[in-house]
Amino acid sequence: MEALINDSKKLGTVTYDEFMTMVENDEINTLVLAFCDMQGRLMGKRVTGDYCLDNDISEGTFFCTYLLGTDFEMNVPEGYELMNWDTGYGDWLAKPDLNTLKVIPWLDKTALVFCDVYNKDGDKIVPVAPRNILKEQIDRINKMGYKPFMASELEFYLFEDTFEEVHNKGYRNIDAAGHYNEDYNLLQSTRNEPIYQTIREQMRKLGLFVESSKGEAHIGQHEINLKYTDAMKAADEHLMFKHGTKEICIQNDYSITFMAKPHHSWTGSSGHIHLSLIETDTGENAFFDINNDQKNMSPLMKHFLAGVIKYTNDFALFYAPFINSYKRYIPNSWAPTSIAWSTDNRSSGYRVVGDKNSMRFESRIPGSDMNPYLAYSALLGAGMYGIENKLELPEELVGSAYQNPNVEQIPTSLNEAITKWENSPVVKEVLGETVWKHYLHAAKVEQETFDRIVTEWEIERYFEQG
Repeated sequence: MEALINDSKKLGTVTYDEFMTMVENDEINTLVLAFCDMQGRLMGKRVTGDYCLDNDISEGTFFCTYLLGTDFEMNVPEGYELMNWDTGYGDWLAKPDLNTLKVIPWLDKTALVFCDVYNKDGDKIVPVAPRNILKEQIDRINKMGYKPFMASELEFYLFEDTFEEVHNKGYRNIDAAGHYNEDYNLLQSTRNEPIYQTIREQMRKLGLFVESSKGEAHIGQHEINLKYTDAMKAADEHLMFKHGTKEICIQNDYSITFMAKPHHSWTGSSGHIHLSLIETDTGENAFFDINNDQKNMSPLMKHFLAGVIKYTNDFALFYAPFINSYKRYIPNSWAPTSIAWSTDNRSSGYRVVGDKNSMRFESRIPGSDMNPYLAYSALLGAGMYGIENKLELPEELVGSAYQNPNVEQIPTSLNEAITKWENSPVVKEVLGETVWKHYLHAAKVEQETFDRIVTEWEIERYFEQG
């Protein structure tokens, strides 16, 4: 497949006026109005340049409410209070955040803008939209005098088959690109460097900076590190990277997966999140305190991290949202199984790293299948709860978290995470009852769907001898 390259004079972030001038000059003829669904996918519409010239795009575009109440296959499950046949599956409004307007390098004459979701009249936000959930948590922190800074590290698998070829094989007997473990191995990763270099360069032209990429701990597995920035921008860039990388792979006859565990014998793919709070008035890192005798962690950081740790299981649905997410949590696998913190210890769920203005912690809990808006919201909401209630940070874990029987464990299944979420007054308080109920129902739908499926493993195991 021949890649479509945008030859516009200006790429990446543009102002509204620059965008309109490019439309008038026929440098842009397509605008993608995109919003994030519950599963962490971009949904939306493509409107023409002529439409942009005749209409005020800042007013947004309408879409059916069902798009925030589907499963992965776009089925419309019953039981959602905000979208159902009694409400007639009406419209909501996707209203552009013009600060996110970008000219896409890998799509010809195409720009994209992220949208926030409002009711049909455009005067109230829809609370269950993922980007709105994160906005709410950021606003709460801003009112406390802090600005959250975050970054994602994403692991994934690359395949030399197209998405269609993988589908036609029934997602079985597919081989990742490579033939031996490429963790930091420059020779092995060179084999796939042409596509990785293309991805990095296209992201650079977009204005999304990949700090580094490297081979990960299995055949065909790779990792990218995105730039540390303010939380909303970091979440937007996380989502744009995943979506854009898939588009670039489609154009180059590759496929890629961000599944947490694509195969039971392969290393899981993590989605680590780095986080700190910056004082709004001074620009200083609120997590650093040179006068503190415990790792230079400020009292604020201790309370914040204490909240995150104490309520990890309560918020697990936002870190590990799918059936497959929990297949990644295996001892001695580089994925955490225990909820503990330590300094530069990759066996623990939370790793304290950096110093001075780089002081932060890394959450190793999420997989690369996370929805960034939701995972970020869970960390910020639980952390603020820890600050507000002055929760005490547990003792640092020393040694292997895998071998410590006294540390609380991460849920081992979606079903267990559903129970934790459903019985958590903290999740309901932090996110609000509407969000709590909506995502609880989404998780139950996913679990119930899986429970009805007879897997190949069951047939192979029980057909003759059962």
